[in-house]
Amino acid sequence: QLQLVESGGGLVQPGGSLRLSCAASGFRFSMYVIFWYRQGPGKERDSVASITTIGGHTNYADSVKGRFTISRDNAKNTAFLQMNSLKPEDTAVYYCNAVSTIDRSSYWGQGTQVTVSS
Repeated sequence: QLQLVESGGGLVQPGGSLRLSCAASGFRFSMYVIFWYRQGPGKERDSVASITTIGGHTNYADSVKGRFTISRDNAKNTAFLQMNSLKPEDTAVYYCNAVSTIDRSSYWGQGTQVTVSS
């Protein structure tokens, strides 16, 4: 069964850190580009970061550059989003998205809530 499962969200104080994980199963993870998106309250879903299949290239939204780091471990079929220096405006549901480099098929996880508040 094809699945993406995010974990690692929670409540953190401003300035704190969280590490999100995206565990994949049921498909050839190493052939997929991985994106992290987020959707804040009353906002649209926006791209946060992306990483190519072997991790050779990453991209970040301007709002998270220098604070967030995307990575992946193809041997463990898992992607990560390390989030440091968190701000209240980072509060959102964070989603993992996998896009095939072969046929552009796209899969989404169910999301994990990140709340940054004192």
